[in-house]
Amino acid sequence: MQAGIHPEYRQVVFVDTTTGAKFLAGSTVDSQDTVEFEGASYPMIRIETSSDSHPFYTGKAKFTQADGAVDKFNKKYGLA
Repeated sequence: MQAGIHPEYRQVVFVDTTTGAKFLAGSTVDSQDTVEFEGASYPMIRIETSSDSHPFYTGKAKFTQADGAVDKFNKKYGLA
């Protein structure tokens, strides 16, 4: 690796704007905002969706039903 061309990797707090959940992770994203998390100050990045609010992880995902979009496509184009 060449020296001086890679961004700084540091601990950042991501805040889910939908639920308010916070989690600490390593990132190269730059931020001017800071937040206190577990007794220390970290840069803060706001995100709209995380595992705390995404329907797949919360169990509120919409699945294609028996007569859903896939079956309609198969009926329309004659696939078995």
